Amino acid sequence: MVKVSFNNVLAHKDSKKDEETSETPSLLENRDPEVAVPVRHRSQAWCWCMCLGLGLMLAGIVVGGAYLYRYFVFQEGEVFFCGVDYREEDYMPRYRTLKENIRILPDSDVELISVPVPEFADGDPADIVHDFHIRLTAYLDLVLNKCYVIPLNTSVVMPPRNFLELIINIKAGTYLPQSYLIHEQMIVTDRIENVDQLGFFISRLCRGKDTFKLQRREFPDGIQKREAAECHKIRHFENNFVVETTICEQ
Repeated sequence: MVKVSFNNVLAHKDSKKDEETSETPSLLENRDPEVAVPVRHRSQAWCWCMCLGLGLMLAGIVVGGAYLYRYFVFQEGEVFFCGVDYREEDYMPRYRTLKENIRILPDSDVELISVPVPEFADGDPADIVHDFHIRLTAYLDLVLNKCYVIPLNTSVVMPPRNFLELIINIKAGTYLPQSYLIHEQMIVTDRIENVDQLGFFISRLCRGKDTFKLQRREFPDGIQKREAAECHKIRHFENNFVVETTICEQ
């Protein structure tokens, strides 16, 4: 008789299964618990880097926008340093020289003029704005630190594009002016409380300063009366002649 037994084989298979199942948790147990942590750290670091990058990008846009605004609004137009020779009176043989820093903004229809301290004490240093858009002129007397505003006199002040052409010709040497002096006298009238109504360029010039209106004094037959003690002169040119503006308190 032959006796067949499967106990050993089955026992061997069962023991093998037990070993496999016992090895599985051991592998899981022996696995380093920090293996997945670097992935989490990398994810958080990437998120922080992205946020930082976006923040820097937004800051760059803000700073760049402010720079471009300043460049195109405040730095528009080339600055010219010009001088003109003129006679105070027709009978005087010698010429005097007046120098100015001039910036013309044709697109804004504005002329910005800076008169330095005169060489011969002919007047006060001043900053001047001629705004053709709102038809106003403002004088900032740098000695008094006061601002004066008057309607623009287009018979004296050359329009921006024409004045720019004149300056270019002077710088190129095609036009060498030997000019003359004319006089105008202004009377201080009312105080201006709110300079914001005077347009961007004039309000920027006069903000924080005592600001007053001016009224032009007319004299018959071109006769100029001797000015009172409380008067200050500003000599400037925005044409092919020099203007002496005398500003007097009432």
